Amino acid sequence: MLCVSHPFFDSVCSSGGKAKFMIAEGHILVNGNVETGKRKKIVSGDIIEFGEEKFRIKVN
Repeated sequence: MLCVSHPFFDSVCSSGGKAKFMIAEGHILVNGNVETGKRKKIVSGDIIEFGEEKFRIKVN
């Protein structure tokens, strides 16, 4: 699921149900492509877009 448990993302995705709805409706882009799958492995360097927001994932 694209929703991660981190305070930074709480305003974007407050619950798993909300995340599933947003994904199913095509509101989430991963690396510029609409993501409609229920599960997607997100890796360092991926860019997640939601509305006007863009998040680049960085894992140390």
